[in-house]
Amino acid sequence: METPGPHYPVAIIGSGPTGLTLANLLGQEGIGLLLVERNAATVTEPRAVSIDDESLRTMQAIGLADEIVKEIVPGYGSRYYSTGGRCFAKVEPAGRPYGYPRRNAFRQPVLEGQLRQGLRRFSNVTTLYGWSLQTFESSGGGVLLQIRNIQGETRAVGCDYLVGCDGADSTVRERLGIPMEGTTFSERWLIIDLENSENKTPHTEVYCNWRRPGITLPGPHRTRRFEFKLHPHERDEDFLEPATVGRLLATHGAGPHSVIRRKVVYRFHARLASRWSQGRVFLAGDAAHLTPPFAGQGMNSGMRDAHNLAWKLAAVERGRAGPGLLDSYECERRGHVWQMIQLALRMGRVMSPRSRLSGLLMRSGFLALQLCPAARDYITQMKYKPKPQFRSGFVVADNRGGRKALVGRLFPQPWVRTPSGRRMQLDQVLGNRFVLLARTARPDLAFASAGQAVWEQLGACRLAVMPAPAGAAAAPGVTTVFEEDDAFEKVLADHADCLLLLRPDHYVCACIRRAEIDRGARAVEALLAGTWSGAAGRAPGPVRNL
Repeated sequence: METPGPHYPVAIIGSGPTGLTLANLLGQEGIGLLLVERNAATVTEPRAVSIDDESLRTMQAIGLADEIVKEIVPGYGSRYYSTGGRCFAKVEPAGRPYGYPRRNAFRQPVLEGQLRQGLRRFSNVTTLYGWSLQTFESSGGGVLLQIRNIQGETRAVGCDYLVGCDGADSTVRERLGIPMEGTTFSERWLIIDLENSENKTPHTEVYCNWRRPGITLPGPHRTRRFEFKLHPHERDEDFLEPATVGRLLATHGAGPHSVIRRKVVYRFHARLASRWSQGRVFLAGDAAHLTPPFAGQGMNSGMRDAHNLAWKLAAVERGRAGPGLLDSYECERRGHVWQMIQLALRMGRVMSPRSRLSGLLMRSGFLALQLCPAARDYITQMKYKPKPQFRSGFVVADNRGGRKALVGRLFPQPWVRTPSGRRMQLDQVLGNRFVLLARTARPDLAFASAGQAVWEQLGACRLAVMPAPAGAAAAPGVTTVFEEDDAFEKVLADHADCLLLLRPDHYVCACIRRAEIDRGARAVEALLAGTWSGAAGRAPGPVRNL
């Protein structure tokens, strides 16, 4: 398509956490892009308040994790209280399977500022703040945008692919005519964000009081959020009155010297766009899905979208894969987003018992779980949080099932040591690229048959994870690291004779028996050629005995 203005490989509408993350990921890959934001700057008021370990791993992928971690409250838990003030359940996740604490408190204005600052590293990224999307027209060859700034100046801009990260009221989704499906709930919650908070508890406090459910959440630098449920007969304006706000805060330990930064009443949503793409136009983050706030997964789901879509756009733009690869985006992400929505709804029911009896039954159930160690750990270690696993998409399905299945899962991030003795997290070795990984004491033998052209097409690094440095021998073209603990053994115990193909987003694309490496390579070639129907949610059938 010919365009009268500049042309970019990718244009992103919206510079919230999803758009900024996507822009940083593509910027790091050297993909030219335009980021358009209707506001003059990033947000100045707190919105999302929880960032999880998967999102921090994505921040690591864009090289900003160390800076961002300085501004968070890491590893907070939750305390659940009865109407009488008794703590009947605790959530205290201790593990770091992906390299970071499971739950972390942050301030969205700070994070967005860090992400925007991060874009200054990339000469291939152009940002236009104070500009809004007016219209766009898509064809087989690209997308033509009309944008306008607050002074009324208009421009025509072209791109290969357009991504709408423009929030719940997405202009991109509206112009495509894509409806949102699901539910907007009548329940209303009053949010109050405080500064100079005197509540120093480093955990969430959940008041499961059927008369007035509430929750407080920690934040960095003495900030704290309070949320209270409103009843159907109560009016928004009454609960925004200073006297009412002060009474609610005083009865929940806020302290008299805190400063109110924001107060607002909101309704929550559990909704998905009926489709997440049309031709060369894609939706991500709140433009594609709206999640109830109770699990703290709305923003984190958007960051997963960004990481999933970024490497695929880069692969297509570089000619390493056909455009069909992009069909796997919604195919992979939609199911997990819905799982997170369901999780949030379940947690909301725990927080908001409908009556005294339902509250009593719920508390009794939690106390009974304490008698069984496995059930107790299920709660305290957050094992109830669904881990993403792609059963179709850009994965080579195998015949393994249940907990032994690695394909489609996010690979853990243990600590490793280099041959020089340097200790580092695994992703520092993996990078944002495809990796053929084997746990082996003989890297020369493990990769001897991996000479197929597809690995070069992917630019895949060969990585040997070795049990111990004693007697280790280098192999040409193979990067070697040594395991620090038993993490690899636990994950790969049933895959000793396999090569794992890890994607740039660190998900396992294929688990290939060394004896079947030729068949595995052909299966990956088929994925790159886009010879599967991602839009229909189908992937190639299982490749037996890989």
